[in-house]
Amino acid sequence: NLDLLKKLGAQFHFDVVGIPPVKVNGTVVSSTAVRQAIERGDFATAAAMLGRDYTILGTVVPGDKLGKKLGYPTANLSAHSEQFPPNGVYLAEAWIHGVLYHGVVNLGYRPTVSSGKSERVLEIYLLDFDRDIYGEDVEVRFTRYLRPERKFDSLEDLVRQIELDVRQARELCAI
Repeated sequence: NLDLLKKLGAQFHFDVVGIPPVKVNGTVVSSTAVRQAIERGDFATAAAMLGRDYTILGTVVPGDKLGKKLGYPTANLSAHSEQFPPNGVYLAEAWIHGVLYHGVVNLGYRPTVSSGKSERVLEIYLLDFDRDIYGEDVEVRFTRYLRPERKFDSLEDLVRQIELDVRQARELCAI
């Protein structure tokens, strides 16, 4: 409250200057507005409000290694963030030791293979990457929403969709 700050400023001898709120696309910038943009998957607005890209930092933790068995090993992240975009499959960029990699993220509950688990998982398949990075920090920037997460009738159907997702990612990244 500006009036209270001015009173305290007079009492404790510091100056107070009020400034108008900062707006992005007509919305006052606030932590709530940033969270709402992220929850809608509106990364451009979140970035404009933050003054930088929205990213998630996480540590790579062991998973069930199903992705590796299917030919698409993923890095499962234990995220240091509590703010996530909607569930789905995304094109993403990931920084590992300062090196940029492109990838495909699945964020959600993995309904085809979850067997009743209710834990939300963030996993990324990194294109042209083959290293053990367990325990390492990875920073992920979501660049484009590709499709909703969905349950497939079989692992073969899931693999076919992953192949399409990876092909689309390569086309979008021109790699």
